[in-house]
Amino acid sequence: MDAAALDSFRIELGGPSETAMAIALAMMMFAVALGLKAEHFSFFKTQPRHYLAGVFAQIIGLPLLTLGLVMLLKPAPSLALGMILVACCPGGNTSNLLALFGRANTALSVSMTATSSLAAAFITPISIVFWSSLYGPTRALLTQINFDVIDFLLQTLLILALPILLGMALSRYAPKIAARLQKPLAVISGVILLLIIIVGIYAYRDIFLKAGYILFPLVIIHNALAFGMGYGTGLLTRADAPTRRALTFEIGIQNSGLGLVILITQLSGLGGAAAITGAWGIWHLIAGGAMVAAFRRADRRRA
Repeated sequence: MDAAALDSFRIELGGPSETAMAIALAMMMFAVALGLKAEHFSFFKTQPRHYLAGVFAQIIGLPLLTLGLVMLLKPAPSLALGMILVACCPGGNTSNLLALFGRANTALSVSMTATSSLAAAFITPISIVFWSSLYGPTRALLTQINFDVIDFLLQTLLILALPILLGMALSRYAPKIAARLQKPLAVISGVILLLIIIVGIYAYRDIFLKAGYILFPLVIIHNALAFGMGYGTGLLTRADAPTRRALTFEIGIQNSGLGLVILITQLSGLGGAAAITGAWGIWHLIAGGAMVAAFRRADRRRA
């Protein structure tokens, strides 16, 4: 399959599945908010330089880097949109696990994930619209599919922001109930999303396999630059090794599942963008595991 064909095909899971995805995503954001605690943001006071530099790199730096990359490589418009969308998504919770295994500053990793998850409810939709509008081919593609900016922002904010606000309110005024609900809701919503995504990928497996030679080089380059930006941010702020590692994982691991749900429910299931997002979700786990191995090997050599 060539790049032009990726631009033209759509992923359609059917109305009930797409509705279930939207509900599961809202439930997941609600569960995230239930687990937010004041100590998750303590690095704003204790280590503001590293914390703020990491947040800036994640929210502004990575989308800007991605915009430069798509302008340089000039992939098909739908592929470029997928790259921009992934860059605009918050960090994934997987980064916290990789930070633990990679002997990174896990507390900073958790703080940044909490911050980006909270910010995602308000910033991610606006960020997607803003950065994709700066690249001519993606702007033209969104015009071609009759993309309604206002409708997209309202619907996405409703799915993301409202559950976050409700979850924070429940956590503030009924902390015991919030503590009991947080884990079950997170597991249930995660399982629903994962099952729907697996079914969707399986249904379109032939197309994804045929396009692999286009997708994975882009994803590998993009993800490597994201990891490099995270590590470089740590060098710039003169962070110690564990903090540099935490920043590496936070910038290099993105919540591609969120991106895939937004694509299918809000952006007409654009095939190339969905394929990039799905490929990223696979690859960043492989690359993250390799980073963990590299960091632990470096520790053994120093020891």
